[in-house]
Amino acid sequence: MKRIWIVLLVILGAAVIFGGWFIKGLNTPVLLDEQANNSWAQVENQLQRRNDLIPNLVSTVRGYMEHERATFEKITELRSQWGRAASTQEKIESANQITNALSRLLLVAENYPELKANQNFLSLQAQLEGTENRIAVERMRYNNAVKTFNSYRRTIFGGFFCGLRGLNEPRVYFEVSEAVKEVPKVEF
Repeated sequence: MKRIWIVLLVILGAAVIFGGWFIKGLNTPVLLDEQANNSWAQVENQLQRRNDLIPNLVSTVRGYMEHERATFEKITELRSQWGRAASTQEKIESANQITNALSRLLLVAENYPELKANQNFLSLQAQLEGTENRIAVERMRYNNAVKTFNSYRRTIFGGFFCGLRGLNEPRVYFEVSEAVKEVPKVEF
């Protein structure tokens, strides 16, 4: 009789351990997916901050550089494209295009001494540069969360549990486009 109890306790212990492992396995993909979602929300938060600053920067600079209208129109168009983007990939592409256009705008501004002396412009430029740094940090955090999720998804047990949770698709990295890597040229 004592032997039966020992066998039952061992079986029960093994079932509890297996059950705990299984529950942890089911929870891990959800936690990693939510971490990636949260990281992406922070990227969007900083991109929105940048988009909110752009009209102020553009209106300040416009008074000094009316002939750069095409640059302003492009930035405004890209800003609205970002707002209309539905998928993460579309938002990444739009954000990269805005980054490229803003770098051109800031390079153009360096050629206008009276603009650089304008306190409003300097303040907005500092805020925009700070926002660009925040975007870079949040993009890095997002990419780290994507790496963690995608790596887990590719493991044997991770793939199994992700499949059970319906999280089979890899997350998309926020990569810089080739156009953003090029140094912008400013010509007058």
